[in-house]
Amino acid sequence: MSFRALWIISHDKGEHASIRFSRRFSTVEHRAKRLAGSSYVAVPEEGTVLQLLLTELGLSDSDKSYVAQRDDCLRCHRSPALELQVDGPGKGALWPVLTISQGPLILACLCLVDAPPEPRPPLANLLSISQGITFLEGLQTFLLGSGSKPDNEGLVSRLAMLPSVILQVCPLGTPLDVPALGAPITPTVPTPAGNQKQPAWKTGVHRGRAVVNVALIETVRSMQYGNQSRQDLWDVYGTVTCKCEVEGVLPNVTVTLTLPPNGSPLQDILVHPCVTSLDSSILTASSIDNCDGSAFSGPYKFPFSPPLEPFRLCSYTSQVPVPPILGSYHLTEEDNQLRVSLTLKLHETVKNSFEYCEAHLPYFNRDQMGIVDVKVSSGQMDVSKEKNLLVWTLGQKFPKSREVTMEGRITFCGPSPGPSDPLCTDLTAYIKLYFKVPDMTLSGCCVDQHSVQVYSSTKPRIVTSRELHSEEYFIWNSTGKAPVSSGQMML
Repeated sequence: MSFRALWIISHDKGEHASIRFSRRFSTVEHRAKRLAGSSYVAVPEEGTVLQLLLTELGLSDSDKSYVAQRDDCLRCHRSPALELQVDGPGKGALWPVLTISQGPLILACLCLVDAPPEPRPPLANLLSISQGITFLEGLQTFLLGSGSKPDNEGLVSRLAMLPSVILQVCPLGTPLDVPALGAPITPTVPTPAGNQKQPAWKTGVHRGRAVVNVALIETVRSMQYGNQSRQDLWDVYGTVTCKCEVEGVLPNVTVTLTLPPNGSPLQDILVHPCVTSLDSSILTASSIDNCDGSAFSGPYKFPFSPPLEPFRLCSYTSQVPVPPILGSYHLTEEDNQLRVSLTLKLHETVKNSFEYCEAHLPYFNRDQMGIVDVKVSSGQMDVSKEKNLLVWTLGQKFPKSREVTMEGRITFCGPSPGPSDPLCTDLTAYIKLYFKVPDMTLSGCCVDQHSVQVYSSTKPRIVTSRELHSEEYFIWNSTGKAPVSSGQMML
C-alpha cells in the first residue's frame, strides 16, 4: 500500500480552511501514471484539492443545499472512498481519497491502486482502504491524542515534526508499519519487559479488570417508490466494533459472527489490520457479483490481537429480501389543498420493539401551512407550521396488525412562504423514517457471547450487543416524480 499524496487541513466548519501540511510522493505518482496510461489524472494544485475536498465533505457552499457534482442522484457514492472530480486540463476523477476528521483537523490521503482504472475494482478487494484509514487514525492520534484536543502550540509543534516523522514511517510513500507514528499525547502504561516485542501500532498495555465489549450495528437504507415502473431499493451495512481491556502485550481474542440457517452470506467484508489470520473465502463475496448460493455463509471467525482503544473490527454488507418497514404514500392536490394518504407496515420478521420510530413529512416550496386536518391510527402527530413539517411519532411498538395509517388534508394559506428545497417540489414529496430497533439485526447476524474467546491470564467479562438503525430511509409519493438511484446504494 502506497500514497500518492497526503494532506492535513485545518478548518472551522469549512470557513477559513487551509492546508497545514501536504506531501506528494513522486515515485508513487510515477507508478500511478504508468498504471493508468492514457487515463492518468494528475493531482492538482493544493488550492484546487482543498476546494474539492470541502465541497465533497459538505463543508463549503453553506448557502447551497444542493451541489450537482456531489449530490446528483445518478452519482454512486461508495463510502469510505471519496471521488474528487477534477476539471480543466487532464480532467477526470481522483480515487480513492480517504478522509477522517476530528476537531479542527481533516486528514486526507490519495491511495495508489495497483490496478488499471477501468473497470474499477470493488472496495472489498482493496487492502489499501483499511490500511489507509488505519494510517490516518495513527496520524490523528499523533497530532491530537486519543479523544483529546491539544492547544494550538502543541498542534503547531507536532505539525513541525511531521516531515521527519513521515520520512521515518512512510519513506517514498509506503508505510513501513501501520500506523507507527509514535506514542499519543495521553499517557499510557509502560510496556513490561519480556520476550514479546511491543507492536508499533500498540502504544501500551492494559492493567486492571479485564472486559471485552463487542457491538454489532446494522444500518438499513431504502428508496421506496410505490410505482411498478421503478424498482424499490434497499441495502444493509453492518459494523462490528470492539473495546478490549485485556492484560498482556499481545493477547489473543477471537470474535465469531453467525447467521441463521436461512441467512444470506455476508458480503464486501473489510477487516482491521490487527486481524491475524482469516479464511480467504470470507473476503471473496462481493455484492457486485451475482450471488450463486455457493458463497461462504459462516461462521465468520476473526482472530486478532486488539489495540487499547475502541476500533472497528470489520464491516460488511448483506442482501436481505425486504426492507423492515414497507410504505405506501399517496399525495394529490386539489385547489390549494393536499390530500394525504399513508400506510406503513412492519415486516413480520422484524422485532416489534423500537427504541424510537418517527416519520417526517416535509412540504416545502409552498406557503406556510394553514389548516392541518389529519388522523392517525396509532401514535401522535406534531405539526410545525413554520417548518411546513409533520412529525408522526409512532412510539415503541406497532399495533398487533403491524400496520398504521394516516389520512387527511392540508391547506397552505399561511401569511408567508414556507421553507424551500430542490428535492421537494410540487408533488415530488417524500417521507423520511427514523427508527432504532435494539437487540436485532436485519440480516440475522449476531455475536454469541459464549463464542468470544479470549486467551489471557485472567478471565474477562464479555459484553455483546446488537441493534438496527435507519439511515436515508425514504418513501416517495407514488403519484409524483422521484429521484432514481443507479446501481447499488452502498458498497
